[in-house]
Amino acid sequence: MNCSAIMNRRIQDVPPSAIRKYFDLLEDMPDAISLGIGEPDFPTPWHIRDAGIYSLEKGLTKYSPNRGFSELLRQISAYMKRRFDLSYEPMRQILVTVGGSEGIDLALRCLIEPGDEIIVPTPSFVCYSPLVSMSCGTPVFVETKAEHEFRLTAEELQAAITPKTKALVLPYPCNPTGGIMERADLEAIAQVLEGTDIMIISDEIYAELTYGGHHVSPANLPELYDRTIVVNGFSKAYSMTGWRLGFLCAPKEICSQMVKLHQYGIMSAPTVSQYAAIEALEFGDNDIEAMRTEYNGRRRFLLDGFRTLGMECFEPKGAFYMFPNVTKISGLSSDEFCTQFLQAEQVAIIPGSAFGPGGEGFARCCYAASMKELATALERLEHFLKHR
Repeated sequence: MNCSAIMNRRIQDVPPSAIRKYFDLLEDMPDAISLGIGEPDFPTPWHIRDAGIYSLEKGLTKYSPNRGFSELLRQISAYMKRRFDLSYEPMRQILVTVGGSEGIDLALRCLIEPGDEIIVPTPSFVCYSPLVSMSCGTPVFVETKAEHEFRLTAEELQAAITPKTKALVLPYPCNPTGGIMERADLEAIAQVLEGTDIMIISDEIYAELTYGGHHVSPANLPELYDRTIVVNGFSKAYSMTGWRLGFLCAPKEICSQMVKLHQYGIMSAPTVSQYAAIEALEFGDNDIEAMRTEYNGRRRFLLDGFRTLGMECFEPKGAFYMFPNVTKISGLSSDEFCTQFLQAEQVAIIPGSAFGPGGEGFARCCYAASMKELATALERLEHFLKHR
């Protein structure tokens, strides 16, 4: 049988993630330092793990309701109000998902009709464009600029809008750049969208990891609240990546449609993870602060290290990534730089080209690693730049 002839062409045409190349190379380098994986290096706080363990010991292993346990929905609602001053009805505007990734997929599939255009600022996380394409939409890339700290400007957005535009992805704080959008930036975006039916899918998985100020969601602006789907979760803020739990907050009419997709495709999120998440939301604010403080120290250390070596790098104010320009200092493409650096010094970073248009020339360095590892990585980088 010719399997390629019968499979969905859109899915076949989506290339594998360019990040995988570096993970595959790392398998043969057990002593390498990886600054490539976007995952907290902290274990899930013990009291959160203990809540999950206790739920198993009590035999609480049945399905949950499709939306998620009512207590978790109430805790998410309270959390969004407490941490971000956003009001959502627990049983009508919130849906618990299998990670933030499922939330992005649900939001896109609920909105896209064949041929619709979805504006995707880049460089940004690798999933947006493939998910748009697999939903029969067309991704429209807008290259954000280092001189603007990789923010999406109103002018760039205006130039990308066409009669086919259905939605805008706002991936801030941004993976891979660490860029953020401030209230003034969002107010300018609101003016551009006024009078349109364009929705916003706001990926806020790094909302708790901002430095020097509080995260502002587009939903915080009254004029954008009803057109915003907020995607968030527990992976980054609470170091719960492997628990695979996220959530969506959206207008109730849209949320009800996403529930249908979720109930037929997934049915419900993992029960044990939901019990752990209830504990995280109720008692985990101090855990967030402790981890963010540690990340902030690493952020300053790595930024100072890059600048001491003469690497051009803007100050990221969110997430746990640095996005230095590697081409200007080396004359290499981002892929060449990262490949040669890994092979010569056994330090893994990810080329900016993996994150879409506008990423070439840069590299993503994740500082969710120990200070010792970061210091060693900088020493090896200095050696590489001097002796390559």
